[in-house]
Amino acid sequence: MVEEHLRADLRDAHAVLAHFIGAHHPVCGIVLGSGLNPYAEHLVDANVLSYRDVPHMHVSTAAGHKGQFVLGRIPLTSTWVLCMQGRLHGYEGITSQDVAFPVWCMAQMGIDVLLTTNAAGAINPSFHVGDFCAITDHINFTGRNPLVGSEPAQIRERFVPMAHAYDAELLSVAQQVAQRHAITLRTGVYLGLGGPSFETAAEIRMFSAWGADTVAMSVVEEVIAARHMGMRVFGMSLISNMACGVAGADPNSAEVMETAESCLDSFTTIIDGIIQSLVANGCGQ
Repeated sequence: MVEEHLRADLRDAHAVLAHFIGAHHPVCGIVLGSGLNPYAEHLVDANVLSYRDVPHMHVSTAAGHKGQFVLGRIPLTSTWVLCMQGRLHGYEGITSQDVAFPVWCMAQMGIDVLLTTNAAGAINPSFHVGDFCAITDHINFTGRNPLVGSEPAQIRERFVPMAHAYDAELLSVAQQVAQRHAITLRTGVYLGLGGPSFETAAEIRMFSAWGADTVAMSVVEEVIAARHMGMRVFGMSLISNMACGVAGADPNSAEVMETAESCLDSFTTIIDGIIQSLVANGCGQ
């Protein structure tokens, strides 16, 4: 994406997404990470829009990322959500603004809450595979930021405060839902990397010294874009593996997908619980 064309590109994408969403008013946007794409399949009255059909948007190439928007209703409710069934990653050879593009699109559609999810490795040795971890803060070690350049400043002020990037109220709701359903939900600092190779044991020791609890290859650029647009953000990682060197671990993509598949029911319970709370508080109405 050529930087000086960003605003025009967003206008083109907005026209297509507005037609796709129609008269519905999604209460939030949801980014579904590795192994978590099946969440969208439990939505009812769902409609699908391929990323290929959204002007100027890139297509997911990572395994398990379907690369489509899914607009659907939470079962037994009249609550609509807009899911990204698969995200974009910098390691796919695209820019930081390309990664941020769908989040900017959501914000321009009037969606003011972003639930971003992923699979992550646990640096904190007290975490276990199959736990969930709500993100309380992050370390951006991707070396990238979608707000670099002049064009993002013409959309909105680019010097964005990040002290409260992850919404405390949404975190509290998630904790209440998890406790009610006996789901293990940790909290911690997430460290985002560029990937696609997994980390070395030496890197993990360094990240631990920095105060990171989890690590993966996504999320941070989306969150920066969301906060740029004033969106409230909830971030949650599924602990799909222990990070390299933690308890002798040497992670691979197969175990990530396997763990995610076994945890989908709990994941759905937490996400649906947050969405129900948003509706109860008048969001998206």
